[in-house]
Amino acid sequence: MNRDPRQPLAGRMFRPRSSASDDEFVRDQVNDTTPMPSAETEAGAAVWTGRLVLFLRAMAVLSMMKGLYNWAQITGFIGGEDGAFENQTTQWQTATVYFAVIELVAAVGLWLATPWGAVVWLTTIVSQAVIELMFPAVYGGNMIVLLLALLLLGAYLALAWMAARERPP
Repeated sequence: MNRDPRQPLAGRMFRPRSSASDDEFVRDQVNDTTPMPSAETEAGAAVWTGRLVLFLRAMAVLSMMKGLYNWAQITGFIGGEDGAFENQTTQWQTATVYFAVIELVAAVGLWLATPWGAVVWLTTIVSQAVIELMFPAVYGGNMIVLLLALLLLGAYLALAWMAARERPP
C-alpha cells in the first residue's frame, strides 16, 4: 500500500515538499541537530559511574561475607562453647540477627547497583557505626570498625557525587 508522503502520519505533521526548498529544508534539519557523541566521549563520560559500580560490587562482596559470618555465628559454625550464640547477651543476639539479615539484603541490592541496595547498605553502615559508638557493650566498641565504616561512607558519597556530575541535568 503506497501512501502520499505529503500526508501526516499519526499526529506528526510533515512540511509539504516543494522541489526548490527541499534541499534547504534537509540542510537546515542537518545543521540544527546536535552531533552524536562518539564512543570515546561516552566511555570517558562514564568513568565515575563505572568506578561507583565497581565500588558497589566490592561492598556487595564485603556485605555478603559479613552477613554469612553473622549467620555462621547464629548457627554455631564458628565460636566455641563460650562464644556460642545462646551464651551471648540479648543485645548481642539481636544485633547479630539484624546484621545477618540486612547485610545479605544489602549485598544483593549492591551487586545489582540498585538505589534501594545503596540505601540498605547505608543503613547497615550507619547502624554499625552507631552500635560501635553508642553501645560499646554489644560488640566491644571497636573504634577501628567505626573509622572503617565512616571511611566507606565517605568513599561512597564522593563516588556518588562524582558520578552524578557526569550525568546532564
